[in-house]
Amino acid sequence: MTDTAKPLAGQTALVTGASRGIGAATAKALAAAGAHVILVARKVKALEAVEDEIHAIGGTSTIAPVDLTEPDAVTRLAEAIAGRWQTLDIMVLAAAYLPELTPASQIEPKPFNQALLTNVVATHALIAGFDQMLRRAKAGRIIGLTSSVGSAPRPYWGAYGATKAAFENLLATYAAEVERLSPLRVAIIDPGATRTEMRARAYPGEDPMTVKAPEVVADRLVALLAEGFDGLHRERIEPA
Repeated sequence: MTDTAKPLAGQTALVTGASRGIGAATAKALAAAGAHVILVARKVKALEAVEDEIHAIGGTSTIAPVDLTEPDAVTRLAEAIAGRWQTLDIMVLAAAYLPELTPASQIEPKPFNQALLTNVVATHALIAGFDQMLRRAKAGRIIGLTSSVGSAPRPYWGAYGATKAAFENLLATYAAEVERLSPLRVAIIDPGATRTEMRARAYPGEDPMTVKAPEVVADRLVALLAEGFDGLHRERIEPA
C-alpha cells in the first residue's frame, strides 16, 4: 500500500543547486515525501546545513560536493552514484548561473561562458551521465527549472535568456527521444518570481516578501512528481 504521507518512499532523487534557494527547498520537500536525496552543489558547508535539516525531519540524504562546470566532474559523479544505486528515479536540475544584466552588444565573454557551462553544458553532461540510470527506473523523471526569458526575450537579459532557451531545447529534444523507448519523462518548469538570492541580484530594489518563497515551488514539484505526467510537461508556477 502506498503511504500517502510519503508518496516518493523508496525513490532516489538527485538535486543540483541543492545548497540554497529552490534547490534546497526542493531537496527538503523530496526528503519529506520519502525520497533519498543526493544533494549536489559546490559548497560543502551549505550542503551539510541542508542535510542537517533533512535529517531533522526524519529524511535521508547524501551530499555530493561537485562543481558541475569542471571537466569530467559529472562523469565522476555519475560513476560514484551508479556504484551505489542501480537506478535514479528523479533528477531536478535547479543549478543555474546568472551573468550580469547588460545590453546584448555588451555581454562579457567570461560570465557568458560561465552561464553556458552551468546552464547548458552541465545539463547535457547530466543527461548523458544519468541517462541509463533514469531509464532503468520504473518511472524516471527529470525536472528542469527554466525562466520566462528563455522563451520571451527581455532587454538586458540576453545572456541568461539565451542559455535558458538552449536549456529548454535540449530537455525537450531529449524528452521526445526517450518518450517511446522508456517510461522516462521530462518536465520543464518556470518557477516564476521566487524569493532567491539570484532574484535579489536581478531586482535589488524589490521587497523580497512580495514574491513567493522557494517552498511554494518545491511543494508543487513534489506534488507533480506524486501525480505523475505522461509526456513532456510544461508549467509556470504562480503564487499560492
